[in-house]
Amino acid sequence: MKTEIGLLILRVVVGITFLIHGMDKFNGGIDGTVTMFEGMGFPGFLAYLVTFAEILGGLALILGLFTRVVSIIFAAIMVTAIFQVKADGGFLGGFELDLVLLACSILLALSSSRLVALNRVLPGALKNM
Repeated sequence: MKTEIGLLILRVVVGITFLIHGMDKFNGGIDGTVTMFEGMGFPGFLAYLVTFAEILGGLALILGLFTRVVSIIFAAIMVTAIFQVKADGGFLGGFELDLVLLACSILLALSSSRLVALNRVLPGALKNM
């Protein structure tokens, strides 16, 4: 039970973190985020995909819905952020938060979190997503 409580806390905190980071990409308009992505060599449409993945995925984690799938998506986003964007900045002030979010996402993908989770009310195979 202690582990489930810990996973619940982690799931909710990671969900809130991604939700807020996604909403922040709209701060001042999504156009600034698109320009930032393009400036880093990414297609502009990825700004929309990442932003909506962070917002919808963050909400899903908070609710305990599709935790494994969302966590894998978040892990992929963090690996990309670390190696394509933040690595040159070093650990401190660079990719430390991204690395922690990557580790948390991997843990949630492997362990999920069933306590206070909407996944519990889904039918069949959907429960394990």
